[in-house]
Amino acid sequence: MAGQNDPRLHQLFAELRNVENIPDVADIESQIWHIWSLTDDPAVDRILASGTAAMNNRAFDAALVSFNTVIELKPEFAEGWNKRATLYYLMGKFSLSINDVERTLALEPRHFGALSGLGLIHMALEKPARAMNAFERALVVHPHMPHAKLMIKKLRPIVQHSTI
Repeated sequence: MAGQNDPRLHQLFAELRNVENIPDVADIESQIWHIWSLTDDPAVDRILASGTAAMNNRAFDAALVSFNTVIELKPEFAEGWNKRATLYYLMGKFSLSINDVERTLALEPRHFGALSGLGLIHMALEKPARAMNAFERALVVHPHMPHAKLMIKKLRPIVQHSTI
């Protein structure tokens, strides 16, 4: 079993919440990402990897074809949706990105990457309270995310000022 249903994830998330050594945090996080990126089909895994490489090279059209294929072949695979959400974010298609983040989280509620991405989307949409909420949700799952902590620190005064 692979992807978000892999039984190893439960233990890894427990370790992630309790670890204090930063190198161990990075190792556990890396293991989680590795598991999330695998399906039970090596051909689909290769398509996902190809799409990720295309996205990293800003070949967005090619990446979109790959991620759409992954989603068509494995609609219950959370990371396929998350990768496409990331791509849509990079393309500035925020509403499409939010839709895919929501699908990712429906399949894998612990997906701290999707939660952090949701925070970035809401920042781009100038919705600081929603952004802060997403980053806070990410920290519940992964309490050692420095980027989420930094974003909350930046957003807190903005959110507090806007509610006065």
